[in-house]
Amino acid sequence: MNSDIIFVADVFVDQIIGGGELNNDELIKILRSQGCTVTEKKSYEITLGFLKSRLKSKFIISNFIFLPLEIKDFIEQKCDYLIYEHDHKYLTTRDPSVFENYQAPKNNIINLNFYKNAKAVLCQSKLHAEVVKKNLGFNNIVSVGGNLWSLDSLNFLREMNKKAKKDRYSIWKSENPIKNTSKTIMFCKHKNYDFDLVGNLPYRDFLNKITDNKNFVFFPETLETLCRVAVECRMAGMSVLTSDKIGAASEDWFSLKGDDLIDKMLEKREEIPSLVLEVLNNE
Repeated sequence: MNSDIIFVADVFVDQIIGGGELNNDELIKILRSQGCTVTEKKSYEITLGFLKSRLKSKFIISNFIFLPLEIKDFIEQKCDYLIYEHDHKYLTTRDPSVFENYQAPKNNIINLNFYKNAKAVLCQSKLHAEVVKKNLGFNNIVSVGGNLWSLDSLNFLREMNKKAKKDRYSIWKSENPIKNTSKTIMFCKHKNYDFDLVGNLPYRDFLNKITDNKNFVFFPETLETLCRVAVECRMAGMSVLTSDKIGAASEDWFSLKGDDLIDKMLEKREEIPSLVLEVLNNE
């Protein structure tokens, strides 16, 4: 088994603490704990010389917006790689929500061969994989059916599951318009729901605050490939009021909450890295 892995991303968790970055960081840590050598490389730092020196390595390509065309072409032709997809980088819009039934016109499809020649395109949920396959039509598109959380985060969410909660609604106060905070507020006001806005806080403080209430309400403007915050609220024992635009809702395990869902995400810590290694080492 080849355990020499190059992990490519536009940014890592030391730069941006986003859902994709947290997930990637945990995958890297788990792979290293299993004896793999994982080298983190920012997409814009990769050179042809580096690639030529690592032709025997396996590549995990995460976000790659800053990957130069000649580098993508070389990886596609010469390297063993999988794409660990967090959104929709095969679209000019990176968002299928603007198209009817999530299906884009052919002139909006990009990076086609880069996806086609990957050993697999790993998607975050059933819904995510269905949309990617609808647009690309390839047989290498696979759902990992979840995300990765650190053991510390899962233990913290167990604590949040046990704490007493108020009969109110939590709203994610995001500056990002696609999170649709303003319309979510309007919905709660229309329904006469008492709500609290939870905004820019350090990760652990954010989880602690948003789980003060029994309910989480979230109506994103665009398709969420999974939606970590919705899963975190479910793990903390909350009800989640949302739409069919979140990938987590397409998973059977989304009916679980509290410790049962935390136990399921513990299983994902074994399942997802095992799938990654199986794909990379499948000749």
